Amino acid sequence: MRYISTRGKAPALAFDDVLLAGLAEDGGLYLPEAWPRFGADEFRAMRGLSYSDLAVRVMAPFVGGRIAAKEFAGIVHDTYDDFGHQAVAPLRQIDANLWVQELFHGPTLAFKDVALQLLGRLFDHVLTKRGERITIVGATSGDTGSAAIEACRDRDAVEIFILYPHGRVSEVQRRQMTTVASPNVWTIAVEGTFDDCQDLVKAMFNDAALRRELRLSAVNSINWARIMAQIVYYIWAGLALGAPDRAVSFAVPSGNFGNVFAGYAAQAMGLPIEGFVVGSNRNDILYRFFEQNDMSVAAVQPSLSPSMDIQVSSNFERLLFDLLDRDGAAVRDAMAAFRTSGRLALDKAQWRNANGLFHGHRVDDARTKAVIAEEFARTGELVDPHSAVGIDAARARRGDPTVPMVALATAHAAKFPDAVEAATGIRPELPNRLADLYDRAERFTVLPNDLAAVSGFIHQNVGLRGAA
Repeated sequence: MRYISTRGKAPALAFDDVLLAGLAEDGGLYLPEAWPRFGADEFRAMRGLSYSDLAVRVMAPFVGGRIAAKEFAGIVHDTYDDFGHQAVAPLRQIDANLWVQELFHGPTLAFKDVALQLLGRLFDHVLTKRGERITIVGATSGDTGSAAIEACRDRDAVEIFILYPHGRVSEVQRRQMTTVASPNVWTIAVEGTFDDCQDLVKAMFNDAALRRELRLSAVNSINWARIMAQIVYYIWAGLALGAPDRAVSFAVPSGNFGNVFAGYAAQAMGLPIEGFVVGSNRNDILYRFFEQNDMSVAAVQPSLSPSMDIQVSSNFERLLFDLLDRDGAAVRDAMAAFRTSGRLALDKAQWRNANGLFHGHRVDDARTKAVIAEEFARTGELVDPHSAVGIDAARARRGDPTVPMVALATAHAAKFPDAVEAATGIRPELPNRLADLYDRAERFTVLPNDLAAVSGFIHQNVGLRGAA
């Protein structure tokens, strides 16, 4: 298995090199040269596998033998044995042919754990084999940061610096990052939005000299291994609901498009998926694209679902690559125009290719609160604001009622207790392993939205293994 850049100028790489590189040298995102595919009989043979065994089977073609099969299986089992539910990503029925897939049973209570707990172990394995070290720099709108820190804390071969928008994440999200005392962990509160944080990270990766000097690597969903791990829970849900002999649909709350793209990859591998509903909050660039062919950047607005407060969806470039017939030059031109004008234009035929599979749904804060209240009244379950967006998208935009619809629940309600309490009158409690979170000391550094300030801080602290 070889990986190519969406922008066509970076060299093709094997899996372990893509894992450590994150972003391609030409600024593009890595994708497999060709999608591995499973036939109907192969899918049927996967029914009844444990989540870990299914994950090994689904991801093995992407690893391409770069990690020995026995070692890779051990890494995968070690990852998911640490989750709080034996099924890892269990399904819960909430209506006729309508299901919620709970993706928040990992150590930081968010779907990012499914990929990042694996990613940290893969980094550790590959770097130890090579005798190398890396510096991870990542941007987060809330959940990626805590999951990445939890996965990488105390690892000898890794320094990790996480940028988050100052004052724009929930208190639980912030504390899950800033209370980690490990000497290889640094948290940076950037005076700006998530898009600003993401731009700073991309700018550092695009500085070839800095990238080489610091041995930069990425944990954001620009890292292919993140997408690879997320493909598994789509196939897990599909098999549980009758695939490959029955199609299934998914509703996904998304800001950066990585979670949805993993579903697209599952379909490319042969899973029969009828369609995706992409749920957006008031930061609705994905909704406007899929419904109106309008991908134009607007100002980021704070919402009750802050992990989706994004207006530049970096993973959309991977879908764009396929929509433009895998033409790297066309992607380069389109992304350059997008950066210059703030608008990405596709012709109607290209847009219809996307619109035939993806649909958008937009949910404002008032409706988000209403959905949280309604789901509690219907089922007795508390859902977080992001999951509420996905559930509303599933109920509002489902197609054929005979096709199972799965709404992805991306975070535990206790990560957003203020919003849940305002909607239901009940304040969700943190699980026991996080019960003392509010008592832990915090450690973070506030920096301006300035590349020199942020890169200078990272350069200054790499290797110090001390407190910020």
